[in-house]
Amino acid sequence: MRLLRSTDLALRMLMRLAVADGATPTTREVAEDMDVPYTHAAKVVAELQHMGLVNARRGRGGGLALTEEGRAASVGAVVRAFEGVGDVVDCEGAGGTAPCPLSSACRLRGALRRAQEAFFATLDPLTVADMVATPTGPLLLEITRP
Repeated sequence: MRLLRSTDLALRMLMRLAVADGATPTTREVAEDMDVPYTHAAKVVAELQHMGLVNARRGRGGGLALTEEGRAASVGAVVRAFEGVGDVVDCEGAGGTAPCPLSSACRLRGALRRAQEAFFATLDPLTVADMVATPTGPLLLEITRP
């Protein structure tokens, strides 16, 4: 399974903000630190803010801060929110392709669904705080701007 770029960025942003230690970097600074386009970072920040995981303040003295809910957020829940719900493959032809002729008797679809749920089940107990425990947190601090 491959995550969307926005999902990957959301997780990395949450981790980055989890080690900010009171600092409130701007969206532009975080985008530069992560070498991603500002517009993409801004869209992800807006979604994280909507989810209640990040506070974003504009203007002088503004910036981004992880909320307590963000620190305790399940990585699985964040991935589900960004990835959306649905099957790994499009058996019904919803994406403009023809429906699969095997869909009425296919065992692959069920196996892929179980694999997807196992993937999420592995991520569900992990929190953002867990993801920045040593050695990751100190490394994140080293690669961010002073």
